Amino acid sequence: MSSLACRGCGEVLADETATPYVCPNAGKDGGDHVVGRTLEASVAGFPASGGEDPFLRFRALTHAYSLAMARGMGDDAFCHLVRDLDARVERVCGARFVTTPFAESRALSEALGYSLPGGVWVKDETRNVAGSHKGRHLMGLAILGEVRARVGIVSPEEAARTRLAIASCGNAALAAAVVARAWGKPLDVFIPTDASPNVVRELERHGAVIHVCARTPGVAGDPCYLAFREAVRGGAVPFCCQGSDNGLTIEGGETLGWEMIAELGASGRSLDRLFVQVGGGALASACIEAFHDAARLGVGVSLPRIHAVQTTGAFPLRRAWERVVARIERRLGLDANRPVAVIAESIRGHLHTRCVDEELDYAARHRSEFMWPWESAPHSVAHGILDDETYDWLSIVRGMLESGGWPVVVTEEQLMKASALGRSCTGIDVDETGSSGLAGLLALEGLPRDETVGVIFSGVRR
Repeated sequence: MSSLACRGCGEVLADETATPYVCPNAGKDGGDHVVGRTLEASVAGFPASGGEDPFLRFRALTHAYSLAMARGMGDDAFCHLVRDLDARVERVCGARFVTTPFAESRALSEALGYSLPGGVWVKDETRNVAGSHKGRHLMGLAILGEVRARVGIVSPEEAARTRLAIASCGNAALAAAVVARAWGKPLDVFIPTDASPNVVRELERHGAVIHVCARTPGVAGDPCYLAFREAVRGGAVPFCCQGSDNGLTIEGGETLGWEMIAELGASGRSLDRLFVQVGGGALASACIEAFHDAARLGVGVSLPRIHAVQTTGAFPLRRAWERVVARIERRLGLDANRPVAVIAESIRGHLHTRCVDEELDYAARHRSEFMWPWESAPHSVAHGILDDETYDWLSIVRGMLESGGWPVVVTEEQLMKASALGRSCTGIDVDETGSSGLAGLLALEGLPRDETVGVIFSGVRR
């Protein structure tokens, strides 16, 4: 019911390979190689309703389920696997994966001057496992890994010696520690020298092996990520939220997008814009792919204008978007000295023309001309989106071009204002990382106040 292929070079991957979520051409030619899965026509349809557990409700949309069914596992056995793993997650952290709220905040809408038929809708991921959306990505990987072991793709001996690895300074590491412990797998976590003591204590409590990584003068890139990559080369499984290192991590994050789509459909609403905080990029690319999946399955939704939000501390995605857009403008003969909204809409009108397709293909084949590590050590109160690179950058750039959206860079003042406003209007105890999408909405002045816009609160204050 689904197939795997590299979004960059088109290489088709088989589940029998040792790492079906990494393109074999990655690192060989300077191209952008991120594995993605495509739903086939045999999928019955989009589940508009269902139980609380998103990994059961949307199971038919996942590659893990497709693999399980193709190998004779059966629906009952798959559901039992998910329920058992979820119950173990609950024993570890006191919470399990459930559908999180997505609804209009009337107080926030009024505070920002939005009126019917518009409004500001908030997806509250602070109630999720480990306090953010990150656990969704990792639960999806755990389910897939367990399926691969049970259908015999991974031998019992290999499954027993599986070791997981992740590079993170906060929410992703905590979520990985919880899910890895529930799954019964050892986890190496590579963290920066300034990681929160609270985070470190929680990682230790869950049995993660912590590796503190200091920056080396003259060495570009996040030292945690570089150490993580070395661990993966040594045999560790990338248990991470970067699609470039594990393409199937995006699929678990899609459950968040599918929940939003289902709620919008039940309410008879649609989103005009979606503001998404971006560090490594998995959340934004998962949301974009979720809307694409729903459209393929006949759901009457369209991709909202995507606004990827980064901070003045580090904005490699906006830099990449600007470079792609500049090349497209030159090909189309467009005036570059126009408002960004006009530029975005102009390119949207030329989408899928030969020159736009060729420029996106060029970007996919020449990654280093568009995406490279931020030159200085990034700092921000929104520390969770300070990745030196946006690893899933190209899918987000494509999504913004397709939707007529564009990236937004926010200041420290806007981040703190958004966090305080979000807490006061919604009662959600969100931190500055988690509310940085709202900071992007605050930064864009002059938007029509009759639009429906969405933000994701993901990251509880610790």
